[in-house]
Amino acid sequence: MKDKKKILENTIKRARERDIIIPTFAQQKDPGKVPEQIKDNLKNVGLEDVNPLNLFRINWKNDIETGLFGGVNFLEISREITGIKARIIGLVGKYFPTGAHKVGAAFGCLVPRLVTGEFDPTTQKAVWPSTGNYCRGGAFDCALLACTPVAILPEGMSKERFVWLEGIGAEVIKTPGTESNVKEIYDKCWEIRKTRKDCVIFNQFDEFGNSLWHYEITGSAIEEVYSELRTLPRGSRVPSGREANSKLRLSAYVSATGSAGTIAAGDYLRTKFPLIKVAASEALQCPTLLLNGFGAHRIEGIGDKHVPWIHNVRNTDMIIAIDDENTMRILRLFNEDAGLKVLEEEGVKKKVISKLNLLGISSICNLLASIKLAKYYELNEDDLIFTTFTDSADMYQSRLKELTDERGKYSERDAIVDLERYLRGVGIDWLKELSYYDRKAIHNLKYFTWVEQQGKTSEALNELWNPEFWDEVFSRAKKYDRLIEEFNEKTGLLKKYQK
Repeated sequence: MKDKKKILENTIKRARERDIIIPTFAQQKDPGKVPEQIKDNLKNVGLEDVNPLNLFRINWKNDIETGLFGGVNFLEISREITGIKARIIGLVGKYFPTGAHKVGAAFGCLVPRLVTGEFDPTTQKAVWPSTGNYCRGGAFDCALLACTPVAILPEGMSKERFVWLEGIGAEVIKTPGTESNVKEIYDKCWEIRKTRKDCVIFNQFDEFGNSLWHYEITGSAIEEVYSELRTLPRGSRVPSGREANSKLRLSAYVSATGSAGTIAAGDYLRTKFPLIKVAASEALQCPTLLLNGFGAHRIEGIGDKHVPWIHNVRNTDMIIAIDDENTMRILRLFNEDAGLKVLEEEGVKKKVISKLNLLGISSICNLLASIKLAKYYELNEDDLIFTTFTDSADMYQSRLKELTDERGKYSERDAIVDLERYLRGVGIDWLKELSYYDRKAIHNLKYFTWVEQQGKTSEALNELWNPEFWDEVFSRAKKYDRLIEEFNEKTGLLKKYQK
């Protein structure tokens, strides 16, 4: 194995040659800490441009109008849509580079290895196993950080994903199946480990950098929005036009499990709001957490048939399963002209309607799960539920076309049925409030994937049950920031951005 010191020297040299400065976690949390000259240069860089400066746009606060930074990007889904009293707020992933927040999770996995000399971009390739957005995020990060990406994803994922990956120059490996065929991805990773010595696997399902990034960045973004909503004056940037409410409670956080990175924001929120309910959503057609179930489904963006290694199950209060038929119908409701017309007739403000295309399929899953949770706990107008709108409908235009080809043109009658039955009409079926031993039972399911199949040890699995283990994992951001700062100092590039 190469000496880490030598690898780090190679990486620093490459960064210097390619004009690469790496942002810290602290700068991603608060872009106000980014040097002013970097901000000035960003004004001339597009959000999707393959430019190393876009590393500084890996945050929830990109202002697409100015090209710089503002408040956290979020969208409130009004009660005229949800039919409930509680307020649902989704952080918007559309305004990340690539159009999805997974670019942040991939950053959290790759950069720590770069600044510690554990990955050599001059001789090794970064492999991103995924069901879609994570491998896109990894490929984009690689392009900015002068690394070579390899994307692994199921062949049945949306066409837009493959077109995008090919456009950025990633090597693409297609595995059998669709969204829930995660084991086939793992099998391909083992094949690569055995046959391609130049490859390093960045498996989002067991890379703690994934959950660390969301704990540090997504968790704090939610806390910031909550504080803002409690104190905003009338007419401020609450999308639904509601006034501030100092009595607001941050009552719940909902996240589709997928790789279980995003749900780690709930671990952060628990430290600030101990009474919060943290809920994990999944597809009813593949209810692994709810029923130890399996199957194929259409909610792209969440993987199944196993419990991710990085899921701190002990911090999960509820499992909510969502029928994928609901998500596909609401995708049409939010994006077809007939659906938008019906929503306007129902009193939904045009300002909100114009932004409903910010929700992709897994975002709709999170919305529906939030409504179920609100009904189960009988939440009211003082209760705030947070979730994430991971990506937008931009990645699913081919799915909309497929639905039209399969079912015919979307009508106003279809829209009324979908709104009343599949959105407002969701009930409290197919969910489970977890006891201590319910959580431990889900935790123990990790054994069959990770110990029997993926080479982990039972001792390591037992460690994951201890709260102290997660305290240590989530404390690493400051350590990585020091290493990033040292890395940038050694490249010497920051000097030209410091006045």
